[in-house]
Amino acid sequence: MKTTQIRLAVASDRAGYPLKQALLEHLATREDLEVLDLGQDSPDEARPYVEQAPKVARALQDGTADRGVLVCGTGQGMAIVANKFRGIYAVVADTVFAGERGRIINNSNVITLGGWITAPFLGIRIVESWLALEFTQTMEDRAEWLSSAFSGVQRLEEENFT
Repeated sequence: MKTTQIRLAVASDRAGYPLKQALLEHLATREDLEVLDLGQDSPDEARPYVEQAPKVARALQDGTADRGVLVCGTGQGMAIVANKFRGIYAVVADTVFAGERGRIINNSNVITLGGWITAPFLGIRIVESWLALEFTQTMEDRAEWLSSAFSGVQRLEEENFT
């Protein structure tokens, strides 16, 4: 009997499709996960990351999923798009350390990987280590931190671009 503890939404664009498939095969062996494949069904589909990232972001926003994994060519595009959504904290992880740091320090609820630059065995290790970690802050703490950080970014923009 499968006991689900984490609902994980996964999606990719064409560049990330092979890595996404390797992740899905591995994650299917875990009894504590319910994996929702929200990405494209074929490597032949030309679905860009700007269409794929919102699917995972919305699944987290509406409570369909608890965490998300996005895979594109480098991981960068998916992270940028996902971070445009309220309550989504996406980090790019190209090493196990980056994935763990993104979870421990930044409380990421979405991790993005680069299908062009991440071997399947490494992608699996990154996701597994990231999934093993719990949130370290409440969302209230996170909102206060983000407000402070955003004010700092605005100040830098005013100093450097106006």
